[in-house]
Amino acid sequence: MAILALHGGAGGDGPWRGMTALDPQRLACMERILADLGPRLESGELDALEAVTLAVEAMEDEPLYNAGRGSVLAEDQRIYMDASIMRSSDQAAGSVVNIEATRHPIRAANLLLKDGWPVMMNAGAADAYAKKHGLEQTTQPWLKTDLRLAQWKKWSDLNSRPGATDEDDGAVLDHDLSGEEREGMGTVGAVALDINGQLAAATSTGGMTGKPVGRIGDTPIIGAGTWCDPTVAVSCTGVGEAFIRSCAAHEVAVQLRPEGVSLGDACAHVLAMVEPLGGRGGIIAVSQSGEVALPFQTMLMYRGLWRCGSITTGIGDEVYSSEKDD
Repeated sequence: MAILALHGGAGGDGPWRGMTALDPQRLACMERILADLGPRLESGELDALEAVTLAVEAMEDEPLYNAGRGSVLAEDQRIYMDASIMRSSDQAAGSVVNIEATRHPIRAANLLLKDGWPVMMNAGAADAYAKKHGLEQTTQPWLKTDLRLAQWKKWSDLNSRPGATDEDDGAVLDHDLSGEEREGMGTVGAVALDINGQLAAATSTGGMTGKPVGRIGDTPIIGAGTWCDPTVAVSCTGVGEAFIRSCAAHEVAVQLRPEGVSLGDACAHVLAMVEPLGGRGGIIAVSQSGEVALPFQTMLMYRGLWRCGSITTGIGDEVYSSEKDD
């Protein structure tokens, strides 16, 4: 049995109001990733670690997700990216923080995991490490998109709180927010179970529109945004500070320790812990026994799942399914 699950961020309040004009492209990206990597994971061509790395790399290349190219802009109009990754066999991990030039932050985190030390690198030193190891470097203008520039301008003009315009698809058309601000979205992530029973989790983000320079969210912090051990792989998305304060990703594993606790119940308990701390968001998780949970407590969470040749995607309450050849 092999399983691959993805998320592309969660956020917003109230009932889902339906797709924006850009949402079909986001879902199509997930469907392509799952259709490509799912069968390769099932056949044994890919292990869990490489599957989550490739999945997140692909979302880093999709300009409509807030990771890699298309990341949101900080208060100084620059892009700073975070990523982390972890595997179950030895709980090895890698993390990069506030990098500005590496095209695929998750691959840099993967390199750190495989090197074994250090676990985490920051800013220019992390970019230099990635470049030294042959990872593709790029420029800030290439990373920035018209949508993210428009969201930053709207954030600045309205003197909004950081993150308020992260998912305002209308910003590029200069539409008014009309009370439909969605905060806390943007992180992408993947979790996988391979045919050898190994697990892996990966998470990547550009952070929040207008974030203070130097701010670090939960994504690069092992145990907050990403966790993987022999029982479960977890990737979180939402308001990062609350996920840090609750060690949310690791807490899913803690909740599973008593015998008989389901993965769904463990994730629901963690989201309930996060909420009083000012956090809202979602979790994707897969257990070593093959349980899958994709809960969210927000208006929506971009999500996708490949299992047994079937692909399921969703944004709000609605779910879309398709069958793929094995």
